[in-house]
Amino acid sequence: MTSKKNEKYHLILQGALKVFAENGYHRSQVSKIAKAAGVADGTIYLYFKRKEDILIRLFQEKLGELVGKFHESVEGTTDAVEALRTVCSIHFSELESNPELAYVTQIELRQSDLELRKEIGSALKPYIVLIENILEQGIQEQKFRSDLNVKLVRNLIFGAMDEAVTSWLISGRKYSLSDQADETLSFFLCGVSGGQ
Repeated sequence: MTSKKNEKYHLILQGALKVFAENGYHRSQVSKIAKAAGVADGTIYLYFKRKEDILIRLFQEKLGELVGKFHESVEGTTDAVEALRTVCSIHFSELESNPELAYVTQIELRQSDLELRKEIGSALKPYIVLIENILEQGIQEQKFRSDLNVKLVRNLIFGAMDEAVTSWLISGRKYSLSDQADETLSFFLCGVSGGQ
């Protein structure tokens, strides 16, 4: 994409994030997204075929950025406990600093149809794989139990962080989500290290 096209594309995604967070995905009209993005209604269709495509690309872009931050932060880390701490801290701090993204990922994803959830699920896969790799690293380092069901535990870890963010949103963001990272990590470590 040329620079100007690339800029409009990102403006549309940012506008969609704002509109989806304020109105919910199903009640959001393309015209509202265009207005929030500062583009003409028809411009949206130069980049996206339908509203569902905007939501899918939004998840792919934002989750891709997040996964990139995770990989960058844990790259070269030789300690699985520190890698898990980093992932948890970034997960909470990134969503706390972007409540619109938190709302769309936590609330709107659950209300989407099955096909949409499948598309978005594929965008989540690299994150789940990263958690799995950290668990396997911890087993090799003998910091985590050797009998861990890694595929189950990776889902439990992701699910626990996911639920913590949802609870924070439902509470009206009355407390710091980032401050929950250490206690969340302690909970994970009790499970994966046998409480040692």
